[in-house]
Amino acid sequence: MKIIGMVLLILGAQGAIRMLVDHDDAGLLGWLPGGFAARIAVYVVITIAGIALAGWGARNRT
Repeated sequence: MKIIGMVLLILGAQGAIRMLVDHDDAGLLGWLPGGFAARIAVYVVITIAGIALAGWGARNRT
């Protein structure tokens, strides 16, 4: 789970930073309707989910 969390963290953070720098570059979420606000919100949710999964995976060493 830690690897999945880290991948989500990287994808979400990189996408959010790209959207903040260039509002027209939607990256992986170019298909998502709703414009800038919807896309940045999804990137933030992906980032938070990645943080949670990576943290949980780091604590759960079975």
